[in-house]
Amino acid sequence: MSVVPTSVPTGTRIWLAAGITDMRKGFTGLSALVQNALARSPFCGHLFLFRGRRGDLLKVLWWDGTGLCLMAKRLERGRFIWPQAQSGSVSLSPAQLSMLLEGIDWRHPVRTAAPSIEV
Repeated sequence: MSVVPTSVPTGTRIWLAAGITDMRKGFTGLSALVQNALARSPFCGHLFLFRGRRGDLLKVLWWDGTGLCLMAKRLERGRFIWPQAQSGSVSLSPAQLSMLLEGIDWRHPVRTAAPSIEV
């Protein structure tokens, strides 16, 4: 089961909060980070992603139209790839989000085989 909606609605932005987030934060603390650090409204319907110090835990804050949803994913092996910046945000595409959630380096995805042209 995915930690986010199976398909991100058209027009929904996906934001990574750069830097390290205290993973003890819940709805209120993460909403405050969205407002203060990212200068956005947590009620806009966009996805906001936060990563802890070790890098194996990710939290997603999302307004679904009726309430805030707080989802989490922990990787048993590996780390979530995160921007090097200590503050600010990075926007991802839905495809990059899928890679991130699987523990794949979304910045430099590598194909397992090059496409071949058959004549």
